[in-house]
Amino acid sequence: MFRVISLGAGVQSTTMALMAAKGELGPMPDCAIFADTGWEPKHVYEHLDRLEKLLPFPVHRVSQGNLRSTIGANRPKGRYLVLDIPVYVATDGTPGGMTNRSCTRDYKIVPIQRKVRELVGLSRKRAPKVPIVEQWIGISLDETIRMKPNREAWITSRWPLIEKRMNRNDCLRWMERNGFDEPRKSSCIGCPYHSNTEWRAIKADPVAWADAVEVDERLRSHPAGAFRLKGDLFLHRSCKPLAEVDLSTPEERGQLNLFLNECEGMCGV
Repeated sequence: MFRVISLGAGVQSTTMALMAAKGELGPMPDCAIFADTGWEPKHVYEHLDRLEKLLPFPVHRVSQGNLRSTIGANRPKGRYLVLDIPVYVATDGTPGGMTNRSCTRDYKIVPIQRKVRELVGLSRKRAPKVPIVEQWIGISLDETIRMKPNREAWITSRWPLIEKRMNRNDCLRWMERNGFDEPRKSSCIGCPYHSNTEWRAIKADPVAWADAVEVDERLRSHPAGAFRLKGDLFLHRSCKPLAEVDLSTPEERGQLNLFLNECEGMCGV
């Protein structure tokens, strides 16, 4: 059985990898794989550089290309523009729903599976119908809704943090006890699933903020219907241009904040 960690470089997968390195999870994984969308914040790459030096097994970095550059790109032999990420749609100024996404599949799942096939000698070969790969996924106890069996018969999924009955806060406490710095959330710079807390963190980095604002404006720079959608497209859930969104906290606005814990998203574990 070939064992591989799906490494998102967030809190949960980092904890899982470090626990394996310390012998608290086993058997020892053969490797970890980080799928790079090309649109991660600078802190993610810096954290990954540090983490690699702490792990006794190799970390492979794979990529399907730069996700950011595909947004609004021409689709070959098609009349509609590419939109791999989910965005919010407003029709006649009225906020509506959210579009579907293919970014996780195309830029995370597919590149990782391609690398695994290479590592176990299945490139250009038919995979067996029985599991030969055990993929460790950093889902914690507070995210059990995300647990799904692998669609590939030759890969079996394993959730070590669930086995240890650990939630995200348990992961943070484990890292603190063991002297590791808490990693920031791993997700794309312009991910529409960001909470306002996360958008504020992006805004604190002028380069990353300018990047996200440019992509947000790009969504509305094309003719109506170019993305095969009716209405205006936005990265922020308010359906307002990102540069104009009020990201101040309730306290900063002189209000009592009754909702202290915003959703932390579920992409970058």
